[in-house]
Amino acid sequence: MPRSIVTTLVILTLLASSFAQSTPPPKRKKIKDFGSSLRRLKWDPEKKTVVNLNDDSKIADEGDVIRIDTSLVSCELLVVDQKGQAVSGLTAEDFAITEDGAPQTVGHFLKGDNVDVPRTIVLIIDYSGSQLPFIKESVAAAKVLIDKLGPKDLMAIVTDDVEMIQEFTTDKKKLKSKLDSLLDRTKGSSLFAAGFGGAQQLGRSKQYSALMATLNEAFTDEDIRPIIIFQTDGDELGFLRRPVEEAMKDADAEEPGQSQLRLKWLQKEMTEFSLEDLYRAVEKSRTTVYTVIPGIKYLGLPPKEQWEKSLVEEDVRIASLPKELRAKIKERREKEDPGVLLRQVKRRVNITLQLQTALAGVAPLTGGWTEFLEVPEQADAIYSRIFSDINQRYIVGYYPTNKERDGKRRKIEFVVKGHPEYQVYGRRSYFAPKF
Repeated sequence: MPRSIVTTLVILTLLASSFAQSTPPPKRKKIKDFGSSLRRLKWDPEKKTVVNLNDDSKIADEGDVIRIDTSLVSCELLVVDQKGQAVSGLTAEDFAITEDGAPQTVGHFLKGDNVDVPRTIVLIIDYSGSQLPFIKESVAAAKVLIDKLGPKDLMAIVTDDVEMIQEFTTDKKKLKSKLDSLLDRTKGSSLFAAGFGGAQQLGRSKQYSALMATLNEAFTDEDIRPIIIFQTDGDELGFLRRPVEEAMKDADAEEPGQSQLRLKWLQKEMTEFSLEDLYRAVEKSRTTVYTVIPGIKYLGLPPKEQWEKSLVEEDVRIASLPKELRAKIKERREKEDPGVLLRQVKRRVNITLQLQTALAGVAPLTGGWTEFLEVPEQADAIYSRIFSDINQRYIVGYYPTNKERDGKRRKIEFVVKGHPEYQVYGRRSYFAPKF
């Protein structure tokens, strides 16, 4: 289950002992029935939020239980200069910290490339039909990342089926083998077959559910550096819990006269949590998230450029279809009013923008970042950048001067003394304990 950014004395003990020995980390307790925490979520239609989260909100409360005299707020920070290059060689004395405007004192300081400080990494990988063009290169890139793991680093693999196909291990062969098993599942599949339900072995597109389950169940207080690599296009967004009237409004807009039918389907498939609930769970965790979004990036582009890119993407998709189907699509296009095609393009772009905007909001809550995997060949560079980022971070912690257990969000800021030109990437807030 996830834990708050506020950690306990056990982490300090582990940090101290990690420098005194070079033995591998102890074997972890096996995770039983991964995804079971999702069955304990309940949507409250009046409050429009999830309630009784993981048995009385363990994400919000149990994970925050600390002893005030040993409390520690710990953040992973990436410092870059004006050229965007990572700044190395900083010390604890170089950082100034404020919490809600009040100065804080650095309580502990570590460097991200210290092999004696283990990383606990979960790779959540989407292998649904829409991801077929990217699976092969993404698996290859993930294997390169696995090769770079330190002797104490643990890694697990979760799919968009909400399945942990590989529990935490230091065994690189096991990790690679499980990634290969995903490739085996996709053999013989195609975008055409996937689009018509002909690829049953592919993932179920439950990416946000997989992320929520990972936050709830994967990490423990003993994990000094919990990290999630979240690769998906996020198309479960339409099934995250929303008010009924909002779902009906969308249904009417997309399929006039079919709202009731669509609504019944949505109610059956919807999660018990909303996007806002997920964001809150991410923010309350101690995890650093790196999001990789496969597909053309529309976010931040002017509308005309978005439409042009969408047309190119559609042409590529059509080119992968059987010859007879391509001919029928071409014939239909020639008969259609150009305005119809433009409306289709605008709708497709709008849907993709919603997916990308939602996904892009996850990682910044943790001090991580989002990258777009527009072509499969970029996978290696993106995964290499993730590992480089992990190594170049500073782990900076402090004991809050505010001892109130009010459960409120507190704003935190880290700056490098004497260098206003440096940009510091890291968490900007955490939730105080409440009990």
